[in-house]
Amino acid sequence: MTSERSDDTPRLGFSSSAEWARALGAFRTPTNQRALFELLVTLLPFVAMWTATYFAWTRHMLWAVVPLSILSSGLLVRLFLIQHDCGHGAFFAHRGANDWVGRSLGILTLTPYAHWRRAHAIHHSMHGNLDRRGVGDVDTLTVAEYLARPRWARWRYRAYRHPLVMFGIGPTYIFLLTNRVPAGFMRSGRRHWLSTMGTNVAIGLVAVGIAQAIGFTAIAAVHLPIVLAAGMIGVWLFYVQHQFEHAYWSDKANWDARDAALLGSSHFAMPGVLRWFTANIGIHHAHHLSSGIPFYRLPDVLRAYPALAETNRLTLRSAFKCAALALWDERAQRMVRFSDLAPSR
Repeated sequence: MTSERSDDTPRLGFSSSAEWARALGAFRTPTNQRALFELLVTLLPFVAMWTATYFAWTRHMLWAVVPLSILSSGLLVRLFLIQHDCGHGAFFAHRGANDWVGRSLGILTLTPYAHWRRAHAIHHSMHGNLDRRGVGDVDTLTVAEYLARPRWARWRYRAYRHPLVMFGIGPTYIFLLTNRVPAGFMRSGRRHWLSTMGTNVAIGLVAVGIAQAIGFTAIAAVHLPIVLAAGMIGVWLFYVQHQFEHAYWSDKANWDARDAALLGSSHFAMPGVLRWFTANIGIHHAHHLSSGIPFYRLPDVLRAYPALAETNRLTLRSAFKCAALALWDERAQRMVRFSDLAPSR
Protein backbone atom coordinates (compact mmCIF):
# COMPACT_ATOMS: atom_id res chain seq x y z
CA MET A 1 0.00 0.00 0.00
CA THR A 2 2.50 2.63 1.08
CA SER A 3 5.86 0.93 0.83
CA GLU A 4 7.42 -0.29 -2.38
CA ARG A 5 10.12 -2.60 -1.16
CA SER A 6 10.19 -6.31 -1.81
CA ASP A 7 11.00 -8.68 1.04
CA ASP A 8 14.36 -9.78 -0.34
CA THR A 9 15.64 -6.33 -1.31
CA PRO A 10 17.39 -5.49 2.00
CA ARG A 11 19.53 -8.62 1.76
CA LEU A 12 20.97 -7.93 -1.68
CA GLY A 13 24.75 -7.64 -1.51
CA PHE A 14 25.06 -8.60 2.15
CA SER A 15 23.57 -11.45 4.15
CA SER A 16 22.61 -9.41 7.22
CA SER A 17 21.85 -5.88 8.34
CA ALA A 18 24.98 -6.03 10.53
CA GLU A 19 27.09 -6.50 7.39
CA TRP A 20 25.35 -3.52 5.83
CA ALA A 21 26.24 -1.44 8.88
CA ARG A 22 29.90 -2.45 8.70
CA ALA A 23 30.09 -1.68 4.99
CA LEU A 24 28.57 1.77 5.45
CA GLY A 25 31.18 2.62 8.05
CA ALA A 26 33.47 3.55 5.15
CA PHE A 27 31.34 6.66 4.54
CA ARG A 28 31.52 8.01 8.08
CA THR A 29 34.40 10.48 7.59
CA PRO A 30 33.26 14.14 7.70
CA THR A 31 35.08 16.83 5.71
CA ASN A 32 35.51 20.21 7.40
CA GLN A 33 35.66 22.15 4.13
CA ARG A 34 32.50 20.49 2.80
CA ALA A 35 30.72 20.99 6.13
CA LEU A 36 31.60 24.70 6.20
CA PHE A 37 30.40 25.06 2.62
CA GLU A 38 27.06 23.36 3.40
CA LEU A 39 26.62 25.56 6.46
CA LEU A 40 27.30 28.80 4.59
CA VAL A 41 25.11 27.99 1.57
CA THR A 42 22.25 27.38 4.00
CA LEU A 43 22.76 29.99 6.72
CA LEU A 44 23.52 32.99 4.48
CA PRO A 45 20.45 32.47 2.24
CA PHE A 46 18.35 31.97 5.38
CA VAL A 47 19.49 35.32 6.77
CA ALA A 48 18.80 36.95 3.40
CA MET A 49 15.31 35.37 3.10
CA TRP A 50 14.49 36.25 6.72
CA THR A 51 15.49 39.87 6.11
CA ALA A 52 13.51 40.01 2.88
CA THR A 53 10.48 38.57 4.69
CA TYR A 54 10.80 41.29 7.33
CA PHE A 55 10.91 44.09 4.76
CA ALA A 56 7.95 42.60 2.87
CA TRP A 57 6.02 42.38 6.16
CA THR A 58 6.72 46.03 7.05
CA ARG A 59 5.38 47.08 3.65
CA HIS A 60 2.28 44.85 3.95
CA MET A 61 3.29 42.90 0.83
CA LEU A 62 1.46 39.67 1.67
CA TRP A 63 2.01 38.36 -1.84
CA ALA A 64 5.76 38.39 -1.10
CA VAL A 65 5.65 37.48 2.60
CA VAL A 66 4.12 34.04 2.02
CA PRO A 67 6.61 32.69 -0.57
CA LEU A 68 9.55 34.25 1.28
CA SER A 69 8.39 32.63 4.52
CA ILE A 70 8.07 29.27 2.79
CA LEU A 71 11.61 29.53 1.41
CA SER A 72 12.88 30.58 4.84
CA SER A 73 11.11 27.59 6.40
CA GLY A 74 12.77 25.23 3.94
CA LEU A 75 16.17 26.68 4.78
CA LEU A 76 15.42 26.41 8.51
CA VAL A 77 14.59 22.73 8.03
CA ARG A 78 18.02 22.32 6.44
CA LEU A 79 19.66 24.19 9.34
CA PHE A 80 17.87 21.89 11.78
CA LEU A 81 19.19 18.87 9.90
CA ILE A 82 22.71 20.31 10.06
CA GLN A 83 22.12 20.62 13.82
CA HIS A 84 20.95 16.99 13.71
CA ASP A 85 24.20 15.89 12.05
CA CYS A 86 26.18 17.87 14.61
CA GLY A 87 24.38 15.90 17.32
CA HIS A 88 25.60 12.68 15.74
CA GLY A 89 29.15 14.06 15.46
CA ALA A 90 28.73 13.68 11.72
CA PHE A 91 29.02 17.18 10.31
CA PHE A 92 32.48 18.51 11.15
CA ALA A 93 35.44 16.25 11.84
CA HIS A 94 35.92 17.75 15.32
CA ARG A 95 33.48 17.30 18.18
CA GLY A 96 33.95 20.82 19.48
CA ALA A 97 32.98 22.33 16.14
CA ASN A 98 29.91 20.09 15.94
CA ASP A 99 28.78 21.01 19.45
CA TRP A 100 29.20 24.77 19.11
CA VAL A 101 27.53 24.92 15.71
CA GLY A 102 24.75 22.69 17.02
CA ARG A 103 24.18 24.89 20.08
CA SER A 104 24.19 28.04 17.96
CA LEU A 105 21.70 26.66 15.45
CA GLY A 106 19.48 25.64 18.37
CA ILE A 107 18.80 29.34 18.94
CA LEU A 108 17.30 29.66 15.44
CA THR A 109 15.44 26.33 15.57
CA LEU A 110 14.25 26.87 19.19
CA THR A 111 15.67 23.44 20.02
CA PRO A 112 18.04 22.85 22.98
CA TYR A 113 20.94 21.02 21.39
CA ALA A 114 22.31 18.75 24.15
CA HIS A 115 18.87 17.81 25.47
CA TRP A 116 17.58 16.99 22.00
CA ARG A 117 20.77 15.06 21.18
CA ARG A 118 20.23 12.75 24.17
CA ALA A 119 16.57 12.11 23.34
CA HIS A 120 17.45 11.46 19.70
CA ALA A 121 20.21 9.04 20.68
CA ILE A 122 17.64 7.05 22.66
CA HIS A 123 15.41 7.00 19.58
CA HIS A 124 18.25 5.49 17.56
CA SER A 125 19.05 2.88 20.20
CA MET A 126 15.45 1.73 20.83
CA HIS A 127 13.52 2.37 17.63
CA GLY A 128 11.17 -0.47 16.72
CA ASN A 129 11.31 -2.04 20.20
CA LEU A 130 7.74 -2.47 21.44
CA ASP A 131 8.95 -2.72 25.03
CA ARG A 132 11.04 0.47 24.93
CA ARG A 133 8.73 3.02 23.33
CA GLY A 134 8.20 6.58 24.46
CA VAL A 135 11.36 8.66 23.93
CA GLY A 136 11.94 10.51 20.67
CA ASP A 137 9.29 8.51 18.81
CA VAL A 138 5.81 9.00 17.43
CA ASP A 139 3.56 7.30 19.99
CA THR A 140 2.42 4.05 18.41
CA LEU A 141 0.00 1.46 19.82
CA THR A 142 -0.47 -2.10 18.67
CA VAL A 143 -3.94 -3.20 17.60
CA ALA A 144 -4.27 -5.31 20.76
CA GLU A 145 -3.26 -2.39 23.00
CA TYR A 146 -5.69 -0.07 21.28
CA LEU A 147 -8.62 -2.49 21.54
CA ALA A 148 -7.85 -3.16 25.21
CA ARG A 149 -8.14 0.54 26.11
CA PRO A 150 -11.38 2.13 27.34
CA ARG A 151 -13.36 4.18 24.88
CA TRP A 152 -12.09 7.56 26.13
CA ALA A 153 -8.47 6.40 25.79
CA ARG A 154 -9.09 5.18 22.26
CA TRP A 155 -10.66 8.54 21.40
CA ARG A 156 -7.60 10.33 22.82
CA TYR A 157 -5.25 8.21 20.71
CA ARG A 158 -7.37 8.83 17.62
CA ALA A 159 -7.19 12.57 18.32
CA TYR A 160 -3.40 12.39 18.74
CA ARG A 161 -3.11 10.55 15.43
CA HIS A 162 -5.33 12.97 13.52
CA PRO A 163 -3.28 14.80 10.84
CA LEU A 164 -4.42 18.18 12.16
CA VAL A 165 -2.97 17.34 15.58
CA MET A 166 0.03 15.34 14.39
CA PHE A 167 1.25 17.82 11.79
CA GLY A 168 -0.35 21.07 12.96
CA ILE A 169 -0.92 21.40 16.69
CA GLY A 170 1.84 18.93 17.56
CA PRO A 171 4.80 20.82 16.05
CA THR A 172 3.57 24.08 17.62
CA TYR A 173 3.36 22.38 21.01
CA ILE A 174 6.83 20.86 20.63
CA PHE A 175 8.79 23.88 19.45
CA LEU A 176 7.08 26.55 21.55
CA LEU A 177 6.38 24.65 24.78
CA THR A 178 8.06 21.28 25.34
CA ASN A 179 11.40 22.51 23.99
CA ARG A 180 11.42 25.17 26.72
CA VAL A 181 11.83 22.53 29.46
CA PRO A 182 13.67 19.17 29.44
CA ALA A 183 10.47 17.26 28.63
CA GLY A 184 10.84 13.57 29.45
CA PHE A 185 14.07 14.22 31.38
CA MET A 186 12.87 16.42 34.23
CA ARG A 187 14.72 14.27 36.80
CA SER A 188 17.62 13.16 34.64
CA GLY A 189 20.24 15.57 35.93
CA ARG A 190 21.30 19.14 35.46
CA ARG A 191 22.75 18.63 31.98
CA HIS A 192 19.27 18.60 30.42
CA TRP A 193 18.24 21.66 32.43
CA LEU A 194 21.41 23.52 31.48
CA SER A 195 20.79 22.77 27.81
CA THR A 196 17.16 23.90 27.79
CA MET A 197 17.52 26.89 30.08
CA GLY A 198 20.76 27.96 28.39
CA THR A 199 19.02 27.84 25.01
CA ASN A 200 16.08 29.82 26.39
CA VAL A 201 18.43 32.51 27.73
CA ALA A 202 20.32 32.65 24.42
CA ILE A 203 17.05 32.96 22.48
CA GLY A 204 16.00 35.79 24.80
CA LEU A 205 19.28 37.66 24.42
CA VAL A 206 19.27 37.37 20.64
CA ALA A 207 15.63 38.45 20.51
CA VAL A 208 16.35 41.49 22.71
CA GLY A 209 19.31 42.42 20.51
CA ILE A 210 17.31 42.21 17.28
CA ALA A 211 14.34 43.93 18.90
CA GLN A 212 16.45 47.01 19.50
CA ALA A 213 16.42 47.47 15.74
CA ILE A 214 13.02 46.14 14.60
CA GLY A 215 10.91 45.46 17.71
CA PHE A 216 9.53 42.29 19.29
CA THR A 217 6.34 42.37 17.24
CA ALA A 218 8.30 42.14 14.01
CA ILE A 219 10.39 39.26 15.36
CA ALA A 220 7.29 37.31 16.34
CA ALA A 221 5.47 38.12 13.09
CA VAL A 222 8.40 37.00 10.93
CA HIS A 223 10.18 34.23 12.83
CA LEU A 224 7.35 32.33 14.49
CA PRO A 225 5.53 31.45 11.24
CA ILE A 226 8.86 30.33 9.76
CA VAL A 227 9.66 28.14 12.78
CA LEU A 228 6.19 26.61 12.93
CA ALA A 229 6.08 25.84 9.20
CA ALA A 230 9.56 24.30 9.44
CA GLY A 231 8.38 22.30 12.47
CA MET A 232 5.43 20.92 10.53
CA ILE A 233 7.71 19.87 7.69
CA GLY A 234 10.15 18.30 10.14
CA VAL A 235 7.47 16.31 11.97
CA TRP A 236 6.10 15.11 8.64
CA LEU A 237 9.54 13.94 7.53
CA PHE A 238 10.15 12.12 10.82
CA TYR A 239 6.72 10.51 10.63
CA VAL A 240 7.17 9.21 7.08
CA GLN A 241 10.61 7.85 7.93
CA HIS A 242 9.19 5.44 10.53
CA GLN A 243 5.42 5.15 10.09
CA PHE A 244 5.14 3.35 6.77
CA GLU A 245 3.23 0.13 6.12
CA HIS A 246 6.06 -2.40 6.29
CA ALA A 247 7.94 -0.78 9.15
CA TYR A 248 9.73 -2.83 11.81
CA TRP A 249 8.35 -3.41 15.30
CA SER A 250 9.21 -6.30 17.61
CA ASP A 251 9.09 -7.25 21.26
CA LYS A 252 12.28 -7.00 23.28
CA ALA A 253 13.05 -10.74 23.07
CA ASN A 254 13.13 -10.71 19.26
CA TRP A 255 14.20 -7.13 18.61
CA ASP A 256 17.44 -6.58 16.70
CA ALA A 257 19.01 -3.11 16.53
CA ARG A 258 20.42 -3.53 13.02
CA ASP A 259 17.22 -4.97 11.59
CA ALA A 260 15.30 -2.13 13.23
CA ALA A 261 17.63 0.35 11.54
CA LEU A 262 17.44 -1.19 8.07
CA LEU A 263 13.85 -2.41 8.03
CA GLY A 264 12.28 0.18 10.33
CA SER A 265 13.39 3.29 8.43
CA SER A 266 12.26 4.31 4.97
CA HIS A 267 14.00 5.64 1.90
CA PHE A 268 11.86 8.66 1.11
CA ALA A 269 12.86 9.30 -2.50
CA MET A 270 12.20 12.99 -3.19
CA PRO A 271 12.92 15.25 -6.17
CA GLY A 272 16.37 16.85 -6.19
CA VAL A 273 15.36 20.26 -4.85
CA LEU A 274 13.52 18.67 -1.91
CA ARG A 275 16.49 16.40 -1.21
CA TRP A 276 18.63 19.52 -0.93
CA PHE A 277 16.28 21.33 1.44
CA THR A 278 15.92 18.19 3.57
CA ALA A 279 19.66 17.46 3.59
CA ASN A 280 19.20 13.91 2.24
CA ILE A 281 17.40 12.85 5.42
CA GLY A 282 15.07 10.80 3.21
CA ILE A 283 17.89 8.25 2.92
CA HIS A 284 16.92 7.39 6.44
CA HIS A 285 17.58 3.66 6.51
CA ALA A 286 21.26 4.29 5.70
CA HIS A 287 21.36 7.01 8.34
CA HIS A 288 20.01 4.61 10.98
CA LEU A 289 22.41 1.87 9.94
CA SER A 290 25.35 4.25 10.38
CA SER A 291 24.34 7.53 12.02
CA GLY A 292 27.88 8.89 11.75
CA ILE A 293 27.59 9.33 7.97
CA PRO A 294 27.43 13.06 7.11
CA PHE A 295 24.28 13.95 5.18
CA TYR A 296 26.40 15.15 2.27
CA ARG A 297 27.78 11.61 1.85
CA LEU A 298 24.47 9.72 1.99
CA PRO A 299 23.94 9.92 -1.81
CA ASP A 300 27.35 8.24 -2.19
CA VAL A 301 25.96 5.30 -0.20
CA LEU A 302 23.11 4.78 -2.67
CA ARG A 303 25.48 5.04 -5.62
CA ALA A 304 27.78 2.44 -4.07
CA TYR A 305 24.94 0.12 -3.02
CA PRO A 306 21.98 0.51 -5.42
CA ALA A 307 20.02 -2.18 -3.53
CA LEU A 308 19.48 0.30 -0.72
CA ALA A 309 17.78 2.73 -3.11
CA GLU A 310 14.87 0.29 -3.48
CA THR A 311 14.67 -0.75 0.18
CA ASN A 312 11.55 0.60 1.93
CA ARG A 313 11.24 3.10 -0.90
CA LEU A 314 8.54 5.75 -0.63
CA THR A 315 7.64 8.34 -3.25
CA LEU A 316 5.85 11.62 -2.61
CA ARG A 317 2.60 9.98 -3.66
CA SER A 318 2.94 6.88 -1.51
CA ALA A 319 4.28 8.89 1.45
CA PHE A 320 1.03 10.83 1.80
CA LYS A 321 -0.83 7.56 2.30
CA CYS A 322 1.24 6.96 5.43
CA ALA A 323 -0.67 9.68 7.27
CA ALA A 324 -3.63 7.31 7.70
CA LEU A 325 -1.53 4.53 9.29
CA ALA A 326 -2.02 4.51 13.05
CA LEU A 327 -1.62 1.03 14.59
CA TRP A 328 0.87 -1.81 14.49
CA ASP A 329 -0.88 -5.08 13.67
CA GLU A 330 1.19 -7.81 15.30
CA ARG A 331 -0.72 -10.52 13.42
CA ALA A 332 -0.11 -9.06 9.96
CA GLN A 333 3.27 -7.48 10.90
CA ARG A 334 2.41 -4.16 9.33
CA MET A 335 1.01 -0.72 10.11
CA VAL A 336 -2.74 -0.40 9.56
CA ARG A 337 -5.43 2.28 9.60
CA PHE A 338 -8.23 2.54 12.11
CA SER A 339 -10.60 1.69 9.28
CA ASP A 340 -8.74 -1.60 8.68
CA LEU A 341 -9.92 -3.02 12.01
CA ALA A 342 -12.57 -5.67 11.45
CA PRO A 343 -15.85 -5.02 13.30
CA SER A 344 -15.30 -8.19 15.34
CA ARG A 345 -12.03 -6.73 16.67
